Amino acid sequence: MPEFKKKLDDMVPSEIVRSLDEYVVGQDEAKRTIAIAIRNRVRRKRLPEEVRDEVTPKNILMIGPTGVGKTEIARRIAKLANAPFIKVEATKYTEVGYVGRDVESMVRDLAAASISMVREEMAGQKEEEVEHRVEERLLDLLLPTLPKDSSTEIAAADTREKFRNMLRSGVFEEKEVEMPVDMKTHLGFEVMGSGGSMEEIQQALNSLGSMFSSSGRQKTRKLTVKRAREILHEEEMDKVIDPDKAVDEAIERAEEMGIIFIDEIDKVASRNSNSNSDVSREGVQRDILPIVEGTKVSTKWGVVDTTNILFIAAGAFSFAKPSDLIPELQGRFPLRVELKDLTGEDFYRILTEPQNAITKQYKALLSTEGVEVTFTDEALHEIAQIAHDVNQSNDNIGARRLYTVMEKLLEELAFSADELSGQKVDITKDYVRKRLSDIVEDQDLSKYIL
Repeated sequence: MPEFKKKLDDMVPSEIVRSLDEYVVGQDEAKRTIAIAIRNRVRRKRLPEEVRDEVTPKNILMIGPTGVGKTEIARRIAKLANAPFIKVEATKYTEVGYVGRDVESMVRDLAAASISMVREEMAGQKEEEVEHRVEERLLDLLLPTLPKDSSTEIAAADTREKFRNMLRSGVFEEKEVEMPVDMKTHLGFEVMGSGGSMEEIQQALNSLGSMFSSSGRQKTRKLTVKRAREILHEEEMDKVIDPDKAVDEAIERAEEMGIIFIDEIDKVASRNSNSNSDVSREGVQRDILPIVEGTKVSTKWGVVDTTNILFIAAGAFSFAKPSDLIPELQGRFPLRVELKDLTGEDFYRILTEPQNAITKQYKALLSTEGVEVTFTDEALHEIAQIAHDVNQSNDNIGARRLYTVMEKLLEELAFSADELSGQKVDITKDYVRKRLSDIVEDQDLSKYIL
């Protein structure tokens, strides 16, 4: 899988679209809209301060049936982004007054993602220093402490260098050492204003209980060198990172460049205001509204202003329409983009073009058993057509249909792969028809299996 050398901030819209093309087939309009929105945020940062404050992100509403790439576009943007990014499901939130996650927790999650990102970047800048410290501490654990005198110092230095080379070559990875481990507890308290769900309060109370039940600050544990290295790396990383500087930068980055992707927004659209469930959905919309409009949310790292966070909402809108959202919320998503249904040709491209194409995944999986699998072009066209036809005759679940079709197609091969080690298997058009034709022709069977 290729690594993207450029940061998202440095990419022009055409480069962002090309990067998305490597994983998402079609949906050019959606890609262009998102690429422009992201680039506009970079342009905003370059404006004079008096103009910058007047420019706010244009939030996006993606509309399209399930399985056409809405969530995949968000996932790939997250991979590209050096900006804080989180994806949330609108359906997991409840309105104020109900037990469950409140909508402000999405901003806290974004702040946490930003903190983690900044810490990793700061640690990366001092990686060599951290690695050296960790190595020295591991050598201290592996080698006994000898009394210092002229006769032993030279021998001890030579032994230490030999152990250093062995440590670097991985000889000691499974060797056990005894080391003191901090019994520190991370308390989950936040500055609780209107937020603070029962779930978060419970976590804080659990942390408090575990703190008082701890018998001491440290205890000696027997660990493998591999595990000890991980713990020591965390400890040394904490020492080289300025926590106040990290928090300040993370909060600023979340406020200026944060992206929140709200999936399944159509599930909280109210179709009939008479039922209690619809009233609850409207309540979630009303709670989301101030977050999207711009408000200040208290987190355990400080206050986060959501005014300049980019919100991307998505939904299939199979049973509801965008107009079923409350008018105020509709107005906060001025950019609308519709994703198209996938055609048979789109399915073929999904099987062949993306870096993470499902055919490539199955080839890699079966190669671990020593089985070389190849797909003929005719077979791929046949698989694509079958997936498209099943979507037309049953519920349309988009590209996800390829998973069910491919799983059934390769079921026999995957089951007996260990017996076929060293062999080459060609998936041809005839093979596909032999395995799937009976299921496709029997509509009742197709409905349950594919």
